[in-house]
Amino acid sequence: MKWLIASDIHGSEYYCRKVLEAFEREGAERLLLLGDVLYHGPRNDLPRDYCPRAVAELLNAMETSVIGVRGNCDAEIDQTVLHFPIMADYALLVSGERTVFATHGHLYHLDCLPPLHRGDILLHGHTHVPACTEKGGIFYLNPGSAAIPKESSPHSVMTLQDGLFRWIDLDSGEEYKRF
Repeated sequence: MKWLIASDIHGSEYYCRKVLEAFEREGAERLLLLGDVLYHGPRNDLPRDYCPRAVAELLNAMETSVIGVRGNCDAEIDQTVLHFPIMADYALLVSGERTVFATHGHLYHLDCLPPLHRGDILLHGHTHVPACTEKGGIFYLNPGSAAIPKESSPHSVMTLQDGLFRWIDLDSGEEYKRF
């Protein structure tokens, strides 16, 4: 199964459409959203084409293919307009022999690790910066932000298939990193 992984759409209709274009182009079967789906938050400027209602409609159209986790900008009111779950703090995926702990990153992160074994993967967004690093035998991966990237990083998403993670630049459609 091929997953497309996105984080921090923050209500941008434009970048939600880019995420869905990448989903189609990559031939993904499931979309994993790592939080901050509809609201931009008080510390972020409004993203391009901010329209949470349109984002909800776009994602609801593919509700059976989407799972999500709660970001620090997601609230119960957001769940009332989304037809797929986003209120869990984490989701567990299995990729070969590894457990992938998917979360937003505001509760569990490198300084507050969830219970993982050596070789497992902590996958989160929240920082808006793509990452691929290792700490104490745990791998930390971050797709970056679809709508509001930071530290001069690209608008990006990831794919996961057969244990291979690939980072994709949403503007060019090109892969720029793999693990």
